[in-house]
Amino acid sequence: MASEPRDFNHAIQYEPDETPPYRIAIGLALQYVVLTIAAIVITVAIVVRAAGGSEDYLSWGSFAVLIVSGVTTAVQAARIGRIGAGYVLLMGTSGAFIAASVTALVEGGPALLASLVIASSLFQFGLSRHLALLRRIITPVVAGTVIMLIAVTIMPLLFDLLRQVPEGSDPLAAPVTAGATVLATLLIVLRASGVMRLWGPVIGIVVGCVAAVSFGIYDFERVAAAQWVGLPASGWPGFGFSFGPAFWALLPTFVFVTLIGAIETVGDAVAIQRVSWRRSRATDFGAVQGAVAADGLGNLLSGLLSTVPNTTYSSSISLAEITGVAARRVGVCIGLTFVALAFLPKIAAIVLAIPDPVLAAYGFVLIGILFVIGTRVVVQDGIDYRKAAIVGVSFWAGVAFQEGALFNEYLSPGLAPLLENGMTAGGLVAILLTALLEFTGARPLRVETTLNVEALPTIRNFLDKFSIRRKWQMEMSDRLLQAAEETLLLLLEEAKEGEDAGDRRLRVVARKWGTGAELEFISAGGAGNIEDQIAVLASHGTAEVQEHEISLRILQHLATSVRHQKYHDADIVTVHIEGPVRGGG
Repeated sequence: MASEPRDFNHAIQYEPDETPPYRIAIGLALQYVVLTIAAIVITVAIVVRAAGGSEDYLSWGSFAVLIVSGVTTAVQAARIGRIGAGYVLLMGTSGAFIAASVTALVEGGPALLASLVIASSLFQFGLSRHLALLRRIITPVVAGTVIMLIAVTIMPLLFDLLRQVPEGSDPLAAPVTAGATVLATLLIVLRASGVMRLWGPVIGIVVGCVAAVSFGIYDFERVAAAQWVGLPASGWPGFGFSFGPAFWALLPTFVFVTLIGAIETVGDAVAIQRVSWRRSRATDFGAVQGAVAADGLGNLLSGLLSTVPNTTYSSSISLAEITGVAARRVGVCIGLTFVALAFLPKIAAIVLAIPDPVLAAYGFVLIGILFVIGTRVVVQDGIDYRKAAIVGVSFWAGVAFQEGALFNEYLSPGLAPLLENGMTAGGLVAILLTALLEFTGARPLRVETTLNVEALPTIRNFLDKFSIRRKWQMEMSDRLLQAAEETLLLLLEEAKEGEDAGDRRLRVVARKWGTGAELEFISAGGAGNIEDQIAVLASHGTAEVQEHEISLRILQHLATSVRHQKYHDADIVTVHIEGPVRGGG
């Protein structure tokens, strides 16, 4: 009997297009919902309470966010037209949106928040089709810096919440409940494995609530007063059409955060495909585009319903991998369950009754981990002194503007609100520095040819011309050519494996990179503009790098860094080669 191929995954019980019995689908849906409902509703509670919002708005925001999460999770699974990935991708609130949402509520209430979320969702729809156009400006360095600055913006708000307990409470109530939440959460996160680790946040919140009950600060009255079935008493708060200074000052912040959410969604959409099939298959980036479009739909609905934005949950990948069930039917059942729970106020009240110190402690762990994720995004492609300068200056500029230390008093009234948000200020600095690095460098040279062995002389002549312009000696020219030859072989192997070797085109772009060179090889099939075909870019890309690690290893002795991004019908290989210590260039 022939052995199974090495890429055969026996753990998958139901692939996306298979249909498990409803008892299995509904049972798994309930497990997914139990694991995530607290995180979804608690994010709303953190935002509203940190902004000093009313309890009526908190009830509405929690109701609306469950509706949006349910609808978009179902759409992600069902894939309606071009919207949705066609995979089980949970949708919910994200810590990345906390700082921006709090600021919007403080400046203009739910109406301003709704307007900003709607406007940023329109940006996300466009981004889903044209992300590649920004790939040299919105780099991992920029995205990671913005993620790190989220912690700078939101942590002071969480520190304030840590002390918020009812008047007359025991002085130890806040520190004990917060400490119990953090310790229990970290104990599970650090020591548990498998499915138990996924329960870490839930267990931490439960432990914190038990401590809160012992001090009498858990709001049982709220739970008792909530109906079992019904709608929020306050009703829809509406949204505003007044595009005043606060709207324009905060719009870049929401665009930044939406961009970060889109990048995260791209990574999640690539990863979920890897764990959903028994046999590995090429990544479908039509599904990735659909996932980002569904993300935009979720933000549009969030704005229309006046609640906080949402995005995909990376835990979807872990859950699919652990359960072995990736059927779309499960995703639809999860979505319907979220919608059903929205009309059960008693369930939401149990979560909303959690005391502020427990919420703040949960957010403390969440945002702390988010900060480290930002650092990982920064260094995912390696870091040199240029990237270090951009990250360091941008991060501390964001901190300084946030603290009012960079002569904020001299800013114009229209500019001051924009730069007083550390995430926006630092993000703008990172983008400006990256653009400066990109546009002040030497003009790149490029050549386009067909992807075949006969292209090598064309590439050789092209690189000789580039080396002469840089006044490099023969040794550096040979390294460029060797790297080009290995990359060409890699792309030919990829095209052959994909049974798409015919009629593929190759664009080679060479540009100065410090004292050396950056070579970018873009291979795509079919007619039309190459840039149009790479409109969705796997910006996280780490899974792809791992997949092709063996193929790329031969380049490592020639290059400082190598990055391979593969998707649908296109490949991009970026090679950095350090230049000579002495001599020209």
